[in-house]
Amino acid sequence: MLTGQIRNDIDKLWEKFWTGGITNPLTVIEQISYLMFARMLDMQEEVAERKAARTKKEFDRLFPNTSEGQLLRWKNFKQKSGKELHKHLKDNVFPHFAKLGQKEDGTVIEALGHISEYMQDADLEIKNESVLATAVDMVDKLPLTQSDVKGDIYEYLLSKLTTAGINGQFRTPRHIIDAMVELIDPQPSDVICDPACGTAGFLARTMEYLNRIHSSEAGIFEDEEGNKHYTGDLLEPYRDHINTQMFWGFDFDTTMLRISSMNMALHGVNGANILYQDSLSKSIKEHYPQQEENFFDVILANPPFKGSLDETNTNPDVLGLVKTKKTELLFVAHILRALKLGGRAAVIVPDGVLFGSSKAHQQLRKELIENNQLEGIVSLPSGVFKPYAGVSTAILMFTKGGSTESVWFYDLQADGYSLDDKRSEIKDNDLPDAIAQWKQYRKLVEANATQKKIDKVFGDKTKKAFVVDAKEISGNKFDLSINRYKEVVYEEEQYEPPKKILKRMKALEQEILKEMNELEGML
Repeated sequence: MLTGQIRNDIDKLWEKFWTGGITNPLTVIEQISYLMFARMLDMQEEVAERKAARTKKEFDRLFPNTSEGQLLRWKNFKQKSGKELHKHLKDNVFPHFAKLGQKEDGTVIEALGHISEYMQDADLEIKNESVLATAVDMVDKLPLTQSDVKGDIYEYLLSKLTTAGINGQFRTPRHIIDAMVELIDPQPSDVICDPACGTAGFLARTMEYLNRIHSSEAGIFEDEEGNKHYTGDLLEPYRDHINTQMFWGFDFDTTMLRISSMNMALHGVNGANILYQDSLSKSIKEHYPQQEENFFDVILANPPFKGSLDETNTNPDVLGLVKTKKTELLFVAHILRALKLGGRAAVIVPDGVLFGSSKAHQQLRKELIENNQLEGIVSLPSGVFKPYAGVSTAILMFTKGGSTESVWFYDLQADGYSLDDKRSEIKDNDLPDAIAQWKQYRKLVEANATQKKIDKVFGDKTKKAFVVDAKEISGNKFDLSINRYKEVVYEEEQYEPPKKILKRMKALEQEILKEMNELEGML
């Protein structure tokens, strides 16, 4: 958790950027990220140097072992100030990001993943020397050695991103992401993807979930290199997989790719596969043929809802599943293709996907019901994505392959925040109950409980959580809107007899007349 002091320092720096002329939130986050990244590289180099000194073995350096190369390290330039600091960062340090991990023999250090590729356009945009000095000083004081805190710092920075993109892009609230991750329950051996990753919120929060679920915090200790270890750490056998193969994110906004790469690095994953690609384009078959079909164990996504695509540039195999130009339908079809058999997904969709009457809408829902296992739908209140959008949405949870026997619904009416533009924290929150009810339902399904037993727990359609038979859904043109199946209990209103009401009205009229006469007597 972030302390009040760290939050206060970040808020002050944010204000300094704005008064210094940098008013685009994305630019502020990017510039702070670059400085945090520069410091982290130096920290990583120091750890490798201590290990090399102990083992007497050479290691792959992030900075050339020359006087010029060593000046690129945070510890050796942070004392600079004014024009000297600005010139050094702009002309030397930032250009080094684009060469990161390149060895003398031309190969690249795999652990750095694709970060250097997206740093080609990295540029220092802090022209105000006072703002730059303040930023360097603040970043130097941040407790980046604590992996849990540095992730929280970045999440707090991203929470300030309140501008929506032109393609329907907007940041998914962290508590919604956390709920979706817990509903899907990813495992450390899984291969996980977000096909429209944005700032990599789903991937980063999945890493936080794995750290929390598969580690014991009862005995945290630091080794001589300053690295944190947990007693009973169950992730250790999977570290190489986690760092290089587990996480995949696709986006066609290079700014987002840079932020995503740094976000994952700040969450302890240097080699995440954050890749430039329009997931719906037919070029994905050329660039990532292996990942395009039957590859991922888990997909978590909040794909863009807005706009329609050029059919001539869309993956024809996706169009084979659903003939449409609507991105929200195409993304669900793409996710179905990208999952391996038995792979599972949690995807946010606008409500129109659930009840749209077009041929494409019905075609996609039929595919989910008849050729896959549509397991659950969580209906979200319409204010969840304010102030970005007021559209009503739902979370679809499905597994690739098989067929659907019944669908679990949950009518989520409160998520812990007000449903207006302010999104202030409130007491009402259905998310914990939704997660608990889902886990109870999954236990029954995995135990091969009879439909009669499931109906005993989830058969009452007047409750928030209930189950609907797939045959009933098929008979309703595969309509998945919760209001189609939820039953409303109407309570009979009790009214007083008309004569009693009339008597009270006459008495009230007499009282008013009396007061008017008294008032007239005073005039």
